[in-house]
Amino acid sequence: MSNLRTNAIKNLAHTPEPVPVESPAKITAIFNENVFTLSTARKYLCDDAYKSLLASTRGGKKIDRAMGNQIANGLRAWAESKGVSHFTHWFQPLTGLSAEKHDSFFTLKGDGTPIEEFEGAALIQQEPDASSFPNGGLRATFEARGYTAWDPSSPAFIMEIGEGKTLCIPTIFVSYTGESLDTKTPLLKALVALDKAAVDVCQYFDKNVSKVTATLGWEQEYFVVDAGLANARPDLVLTGRTVFGHAPAKGQQLEDHYFGAIPERVYAYMRDFENESYKLGIPLRTRHNEVAPSQFECAPIFEESNLAVDHNTLLMDVMLRVAKRHNLVVLLHEKPFAGINGSGKHNNWSMSTDTGINLLGPGKTPKTNLMFLTFFVNTIKAVHDYAGLIRASIASAGNDHRLGANEAPPAIISIFIGKYLTDVLEQVEKRVGGNFDEQDEAILKLDIHKSIPELMLDNTDRNRTSPFAFTGNKFEFRAVGSSANCAVPMTTLNTVMAETLRTFKTDVDALIEKGEKKEIAILQIIRKYIIESKKVLFEGDGYSEDWEKEAAGRGLENVKTTPEALDAFVTDKTKSLFDRNNIYTHPELEARHEIMLEEYIKKVQIEARVMGDLASTVIIPSAIRYQNILLENITGLKAAGIPQTGYTSQLEIVKLVSEHINIIGEKTTAMIEARKKANEITDTRTKAIAYCEDVKGNYFDIIRYHADKLELMVDDSIWMLPKYREILFLR
Repeated sequence: MSNLRTNAIKNLAHTPEPVPVESPAKITAIFNENVFTLSTARKYLCDDAYKSLLASTRGGKKIDRAMGNQIANGLRAWAESKGVSHFTHWFQPLTGLSAEKHDSFFTLKGDGTPIEEFEGAALIQQEPDASSFPNGGLRATFEARGYTAWDPSSPAFIMEIGEGKTLCIPTIFVSYTGESLDTKTPLLKALVALDKAAVDVCQYFDKNVSKVTATLGWEQEYFVVDAGLANARPDLVLTGRTVFGHAPAKGQQLEDHYFGAIPERVYAYMRDFENESYKLGIPLRTRHNEVAPSQFECAPIFEESNLAVDHNTLLMDVMLRVAKRHNLVVLLHEKPFAGINGSGKHNNWSMSTDTGINLLGPGKTPKTNLMFLTFFVNTIKAVHDYAGLIRASIASAGNDHRLGANEAPPAIISIFIGKYLTDVLEQVEKRVGGNFDEQDEAILKLDIHKSIPELMLDNTDRNRTSPFAFTGNKFEFRAVGSSANCAVPMTTLNTVMAETLRTFKTDVDALIEKGEKKEIAILQIIRKYIIESKKVLFEGDGYSEDWEKEAAGRGLENVKTTPEALDAFVTDKTKSLFDRNNIYTHPELEARHEIMLEEYIKKVQIEARVMGDLASTVIIPSAIRYQNILLENITGLKAAGIPQTGYTSQLEIVKLVSEHINIIGEKTTAMIEARKKANEITDTRTKAIAYCEDVKGNYFDIIRYHADKLELMVDDSIWMLPKYREILFLR
């Protein structure tokens, strides 16, 4: 019997050789080839225009509008030299994806003369429709005006799609009334807030520090599967994950895929999307097989956070697009397949000064180590105080499937720092004493510089079960999902850090005003913060049931579902936090809460519809067809005079198949009714909880269980959906 599944498998047997990929002799030969870097700008801009762009890029100063036309002309000249005819403002609305509207350089003068031009006004600001993007009620349908505004800190680039090329200008996206409708605007504000707060604290240690930059290095995990097999799975096509599918006999239990030899077809694909990424200035450094079969990872060199977020968003688009020319499909869903590892996007975060110091890197002297301890302990305090908000920043329907599974951190927010640094904090808390009578000598007596070696990587193990782990000179936020936009967790983390540092400075200054020595005041507040936040530190197995019990005893929250987790965005504490730091207004937070709840509802709703459709039109019919074959066999055996003992197995299979069919049919009907009831609910949060508990919670697992049992019983030639063993192992 021929169907999409069997055809896809047959086609794989005749798959041509991997698509040839021309790799440059050196990556440096193509790196930034399609980016309007400062060195490129120097060739196309006059001195004044270049200085204006430089001041904006490096100093955060606004572009002089008088220079706008000159910069735009230079951009157009560069783009046209590369065969570009159109430009777009490239922005990141609250859809989780990027967006763009292409306009050509072509226009007509008043007398009808055709010309190519690009004016400064078009570079600096554009007006896409704001009502058609998620806005959480900030804009009515008839209030359509919104603006994109150029972000000079992220360089313009040329996107190549087939034979077409488009000049892309990274921008923010705001409504007519000024509310942010994107992920970039609040991130930029959070980075400004962190810069100011961190510089103020750095002044205690080094008066030369005038700027602190948050850095980010993301690790993108993803699955790669054959396009024919993926397209034969409606659930993969419509939801990005398999709502049905029994685990194969061989999964990841042998751990033979991890860091194994990269399959040739996938290797060609990797080289292809890496080359495209290098041209766009994305500094990819690492590629390897991940733990699960058909799962892989890539990671770049660390960059400034805003640029890193843009590059990750751009990379996901490049990966999806390039896969098509290799007849592959990239899955960025957090849990495409049950029973094997899901995919995350570990966000490695740190802070660096304009004097070249990594603030989360231990130093060589007591003074520099005191600065390290200051920022290290403030990070712990920030995560402790705003754990619920940090959990909310990584909440999604996809991540709910992954968090707490056998490879991902649990939903409990905790911090791993390793035994060595745990001992250091205990020294600070207990050995120094409460009075600090030694004054300046206290720093030397503590001997922190001997306690913390220069290279922490050899002294701090890694804990993959921790959602937030210190890994030597940075914190690794492991709980971020693979499809997420890094801007959301990074906005949250940078904001809570800015808030904590500002409070720290206030606390230290208060002691100094009372006559305490600066170093002693700093140590006193560090000690206070350690005591207040140490319950969030955990070194053990985050997967264990014992940890859930212990965390509950410590008072740490374990919020396992997105609708509940998102509540943290609209508490009075959160609203005050973001308001004080000028990140979100109260209406913007309420809108984002509404948008994220609606996104959750829609994703679960789509999964429920797909599940119902597949159960009714694919799985049950396949099972009935097989059942009829068995019944014909039994009838024939009876007619031949074979006693019942001769077909007991067939009868038992018919009985079991009938039971599974009946349960699937009954539960699918009930799920559809539960979905209809949920759709009648008008309050968005209540509706999201209904979809989470009444639709997904009550029915998804049980319907899947019985469907997956049928997959093991039904004749393989009849089963319509490609199986895990085929999707994950056939290339």
